[in-house]
Amino acid sequence: MAVGAGLGVSRWLGIDDLIAGLWVGALAVSSSLWLATWVKDKQLAFPKLDWIAGILLYLLFIPTLSLMHITGIVGNTFLGIDKIILGTLIGSVIFIVSVMSDKYLRSINEEQVFIYYQKVILPMLFLALASFIFHFIMI
Repeated sequence: MAVGAGLGVSRWLGIDDLIAGLWVGALAVSSSLWLATWVKDKQLAFPKLDWIAGILLYLLFIPTLSLMHITGIVGNTFLGIDKIILGTLIGSVIFIVSVMSDKYLRSINEEQVFIYYQKVILPMLFLALASFIFHFIMI
């Protein structure tokens, strides 16, 4: 519901659905990683827990957006794909790449961050850059 409300506000502000979808995808991946960590902290063992949590959250996000008539709007497509769905997929990939980038940077720096809040800054930077690029593509 919160994602749907956020998308409604982003539409009201004039933000393109593809760009809003980027952030929805990042939220989905971030939430699934948080859920997987929370379950691991409870000492519950599941194989491929990150994947299970991700699939579970996508099964909650995507159908809910469809039921709320936020996706599937005729003409709201880019390259023939619904803008929110495409943005969600791209945003998910961007978030995963940013997490991998954080891990790589730590690995080359003796498991230490280069800058404080690096784990937060990298995803925000990658998503902001992608939003900026897609803004100019959508003009």
